[in-house]
Amino acid sequence: MPHAVRPRTLLRPGPVSAPRSRTPRVRSLIDADALRVLHRAARILLDDLPQLTDRLVAVLQELEPAYRTAVEGDAVATWQEVHRSLRHSISSLLDPRGARDAARRCSWKIGATRAEQGLPLDAVLHAFRLGGSLVWQGLVDETSRAAPEDVRLLVHVASDVWEFVDEHSTIVADAYRQTERQMAWRRENRVRLLAAALLDGTSRIADLPEAAEALDLPEHGRYVVVAVEGTGSAGCTGAQAALAPGVRVHWHTGVDADHGIVLVESDPASVVPDEQPPGVRVGVSGTVDGLAAVGEARRLADTALRLCPEAGGTVRLTEHLPAALVASNPDLAAALSDRLLGPLAALEPADAEVLLDTLATWLACDGSAQRAGRRLYCHRNTVLNRLRRYEQLTGRNLSRPTDLVETTLALTAHNLLHRQEPQNRPAQ
Repeated sequence: MPHAVRPRTLLRPGPVSAPRSRTPRVRSLIDADALRVLHRAARILLDDLPQLTDRLVAVLQELEPAYRTAVEGDAVATWQEVHRSLRHSISSLLDPRGARDAARRCSWKIGATRAEQGLPLDAVLHAFRLGGSLVWQGLVDETSRAAPEDVRLLVHVASDVWEFVDEHSTIVADAYRQTERQMAWRRENRVRLLAAALLDGTSRIADLPEAAEALDLPEHGRYVVVAVEGTGSAGCTGAQAALAPGVRVHWHTGVDADHGIVLVESDPASVVPDEQPPGVRVGVSGTVDGLAAVGEARRLADTALRLCPEAGGTVRLTEHLPAALVASNPDLAAALSDRLLGPLAALEPADAEVLLDTLATWLACDGSAQRAGRRLYCHRNTVLNRLRRYEQLTGRNLSRPTDLVETTLALTAHNLLHRQEPQNRPAQ
């Protein structure tokens, strides 16, 4: 913090030939006289500090609505804050070096406290300017009363007084903004922790009201959780585009996928469109009741996401329950795939791929060899011959419902394992 009075013995730079109105010696004497006048008036203000505090509080109530509310809320605390600030300000006029650190700490605390209370920064800075004006007017009034001829000397310290006000306004603003950033980080982190606990299923019942308020979602609403991958956008901005417009959702950014806790206010099917941009994969859970069940919904959404094709799209778990059973237990899925499709590994890779592709296409065509042939660009008899070959290799009968169900689930398991471990999958 600068001294209340700066040394004025140094000449200002300028042309050598420029005349000087006063010699350095005269200027130094003026500074000493101004300092004497300043100190005399400041001591009187310090002695009259409670009355000065009352006047500033009254001015703040009249001219600054935010402080009017603060005074009405806690008049004692506001008065004490104003009193401390004025005491440090006036003490800094008397002993700039000795009072510097304490004055700065006081201003910093005011800025931080007012940020925590939500008082507007403009109001706090206005209060500091009003305080500076009141102190300056007090110096002038007291000098005019005690020694009117010395009022002119205060001009030489005016800039120093206002530089002090400017410096401490900057300290207040810095403290306010830093506290605001810290508070915002704490709020964001708290919201993230609450959302993470809901999605992990570890949220306490006692925390649900706080979570509902923080996420701006009703505690007892109907929800689905969506898991989104492949948006190509940092954070949840891209994930939002995967939902229908106007959906109320809280997004939680994850490492592999973003999760949205979506409030279902009408038809659950209208929450997420079936069509997605290329590469965007969306898994949608079934509907659950209340935030307490969001953890289970998240697990279901992750299962649905594992079923989603690499090319992208939307998979609703309720429409793929058999496949979801396979996806939910990778070990059993691997065992089922090996049992139903393992014999194909003895074939040439190209032959095995043809059989698997034909089998999957035939199932997708609801068992129609005619339609499967059109998709595969071959005759229906060719499709039937390939299916019989599969039956011969595996000992399965696709006309038997049990074998058909197992084969369908084995293909699902095969595709999931293929997708999850591409580097280890066998050549087909």
